[in-house]
Amino acid sequence: MNEVTSMIEFHLDGRSGVSPYQQIVQQVRNALRLGLLREGDQLPTVKDVVAALAINPNTVLKAYRELEHEGLVQARPGRGTFVTRTLTDNTLAAHGPLRQDLRRWLTKARKAGLDDESIEALFLTTFRSAAQEDIA
Repeated sequence: MNEVTSMIEFHLDGRSGVSPYQQIVQQVRNALRLGLLREGDQLPTVKDVVAALAINPNTVLKAYRELEHEGLVQARPGRGTFVTRTLTDNTLAAHGPLRQDLRRWLTKARKAGLDDESIEALFLTTFRSAAQEDIA
């Protein structure tokens, strides 16, 4: 039997203020949105995630249960957790050129002396203020 490899590696940010289980859920949703995970792909086993992130197995199980409740994954006892639905849409084709533009912007930001936290703060505040303007 061939071993199924996952297209996702989880990373936790202790400074984000977002709970570890929620970070896992968000990372799976993002991977589904960006086409990095497709229907039929297997998520890393709970054991592998626990080993990689040094977190409690219940945290991973809680994240996987939430994703299952949303209809995005399905647990198959003894086999693993598999993607049942993606979140990609017809905007996926635009991602490549937008990613290139964003990389150029990131390069400019770094050349201007901004560190990662400053870049993230600038992006988030700009993103939020633009969203507020769209609402108004």
